[in-house]
Amino acid sequence: MKKNIIFDLGGVLVGLDPRRCIEAFRKVGCGVLASYVEEHRTEDLFLETELGRISEAEFCDEVRRLSHTETSDQDIVWAWNQLLTTIPVAKLRLLDRLRAEGHRLFLLSNTNVMHWTFCRDQLFTADGKTPGDYFEHIFLSYEMHLAKPDTAIFAEAMRKEGLKAEDTVFVDDREENCLAAQSLGIGTVLETTGEDWTGRMEILNN
Repeated sequence: MKKNIIFDLGGVLVGLDPRRCIEAFRKVGCGVLASYVEEHRTEDLFLETELGRISEAEFCDEVRRLSHTETSDQDIVWAWNQLLTTIPVAKLRLLDRLRAEGHRLFLLSNTNVMHWTFCRDQLFTADGKTPGDYFEHIFLSYEMHLAKPDTAIFAEAMRKEGLKAEDTVFVDDREENCLAAQSLGIGTVLETTGEDWTGRMEILNN
């Protein structure tokens, strides 16, 4: 049985709506950011925030520079967070069940301080719970200064928690991230468009 389960955040637990995010950026006068969202770019500005190399304030300054606007920090952060939709209650209930069955749950996400703050304060709120009620440890790229698919982020998380690859499964929505985990001997579940990982956890019994 796979005792340890490492979950990704966006696309696995949290729903994503790129079109809504693009429209929000356009609404606040930052339509130039649409190309980043449409192409799911993980370089330049977005990567810098995911790696914790620039702060929220610096992110907003750069968005204003790119957009040639004086849009407020509040509006920029609001627009950026429109990428995130909800965490279905059924998924939170499944996390509860998996913990009750004796699995150790972890979160490993490429994210930035703005998205994480929104998720923590707005989305992980069912039954008055917090992310710490679901996961033993939360590994965030902007805090670790590492990002998937770099195998170093997996290796560091595994080392810190003393996890064995053969006892661990990783759930993610990007093939390159799953391949990186597999290269370390970690089992994977790939969440792809139109599928739901909650019904495909038979790998836990392998």
